[in-house]
Amino acid sequence: MISVCIATHNGEKYIKAQLDSILCQLEGEDEVIISDDHSGDHTIDIITHYNDQRIQIYRNERRRGVIGNFENALNHAKGDFIFLADQDDVWKENKVRECMENLKNDALVISDCAVVDTDLKLIHPSFFAHNHTRKGLVQNVRHNSYIGCCMAFRRILLQHCLPFPKQIPMHDIWIGFVAGLFHTTCFIPQVLVLYRRHGDNITSTSRRSDNSMWKKIIFRWNLIRYIPLLFLRKRKNS
Repeated sequence: MISVCIATHNGEKYIKAQLDSILCQLEGEDEVIISDDHSGDHTIDIITHYNDQRIQIYRNERRRGVIGNFENALNHAKGDFIFLADQDDVWKENKVRECMENLKNDALVISDCAVVDTDLKLIHPSFFAHNHTRKGLVQNVRHNSYIGCCMAFRRILLQHCLPFPKQIPMHDIWIGFVAGLFHTTCFIPQVLVLYRRHGDNITSTSRRSDNSMWKKIIFRWNLIRYIPLLFLRKRKNS
């Protein structure tokens, strides 16, 4: 069973294209978990119009932000395999098939993606090349390559990842860090997502970080500081 977890907030412009690209790749027993962070537009109306039993909507009682919103979706996921999806991207038609094939051997798979603009016009043909993506835990603490919209992972990761500690830099970086610490990860070269960048994006992953050196140090410390917690969780769940 596959669970696709989507965090939404005022995504009426793009959510239909994303759902169309996802649902056609899923089986009847799979699910799409949508956590909505108090959208004030027609996002929920568009989603409910599908009338698809695979779609489940959970609305936050209060604004939780992107990390809390994804955490809420993950808490409701029941699948053996978890896919993360942003509300404004588009999946390539072979995404599920390629990721599932690689999940036979690895606990976390991160695919490449093409960076596109609001109209899906190409900006960068390969995020991996643009970002100088490299495999390895230490490498990704130094220079993050864990991009959530390209992630698929086995359910076992949730035992170690959840609940999210309060001060992690971002949910996908945390999941990648945990996977790199305890499990096997795989970066696959196939471009499986059209990664849409526009003026309303929450993150600025496709461009160079403008954070100060001090913020970058805090960013990394807020991963490393939780290593003892992770080993306690691992011992508890073993």
